[in-house]
Amino acid sequence: MPTKLPTDMQHVQLHHVTCVNASDAKDRHRMAYWQWGDPAGGHVVVCLHGLSRQGRDFDLLAQAICRSRGGGIRVVCPDVVGRGQSDWLQDPTRYQPATYVADMLSLLEQLQGQAQIQCLDWVGTSMGGMIGMILCGQPGLALSPPVRRLVLNDVGPVIEFASIQRISGYLGKTGRFESLQQAADAMWAISSSFGPHTSEQWLALSRPMLRPLEGEAGVLTLHYDPAIAVVVRAATAESVAQGEKMLWAVYDRILAETLLLRGVDSDLLSRETARQMEQRGPRARCVEFAGVGHAPTLVAQGQLAVVVDFLLGPAPAEPAR
Repeated sequence: MPTKLPTDMQHVQLHHVTCVNASDAKDRHRMAYWQWGDPAGGHVVVCLHGLSRQGRDFDLLAQAICRSRGGGIRVVCPDVVGRGQSDWLQDPTRYQPATYVADMLSLLEQLQGQAQIQCLDWVGTSMGGMIGMILCGQPGLALSPPVRRLVLNDVGPVIEFASIQRISGYLGKTGRFESLQQAADAMWAISSSFGPHTSEQWLALSRPMLRPLEGEAGVLTLHYDPAIAVVVRAATAESVAQGEKMLWAVYDRILAETLLLRGVDSDLLSRETARQMEQRGPRARCVEFAGVGHAPTLVAQGQLAVVVDFLLGPAPAEPAR
């Protein structure tokens, strides 16, 4: 029987951090983040969502982590700028990894100031995993403490261009919906690769994805700034190939113990890329989920158990010398 969470750990809290444009100190925006668990917990787990998602995707994972640990742990789930409860940027060309990485550093600095971070782990789905790789694989960023354990959820240094083209086909089309169910059905039409979900699970994932459509009472639309599509649609096969070289260099410098999750039917992370990730850099341990494409939602009990066991389990034994 699951352990009941202490009263002060049962509810998520919404916080904000002010982030600054490195090239223009007057250009500031607020990034929202959702926090579960012990506000003074020294063990911090950051969970970062995919391209068009938001931080509430991790509600079940955050609760599972808190139940398993029982105390001393903070689970922090940001809404990347342009998504969820975070501000939108005036310049759409800034919706890219350099901005997101800088914002995460601002977040970590604020969390450190609130209560000392003694242990830092990172869970990143798709875009969130890419940001995690960049943070872990750039020694010059001098994270204190460095990421101990890294979960890359269906993402690696090679992002299949066909997948980018597929995503570009719907990204930025935020829609107009008369009800939660209508919106959930529309989202499922483009997200069935997430794998089997019950109606209740999908509605729970869909609810935070919506906001009221300004000026139209009772009408809903997707939560994010449509302009996040600008940079994605500008991608070319050549620019993606250049990005791969940078990401492999970053990946090869990662020191964190790394778990790679992959949907067997993923069109974004190929089996060949996953195989290479097992053999180089941090030599990730790969776990695949059958009947799932891009990307596992970490809602199914089997998926949750794999991540929680990795984050909270003992350190791996040192190899024999």
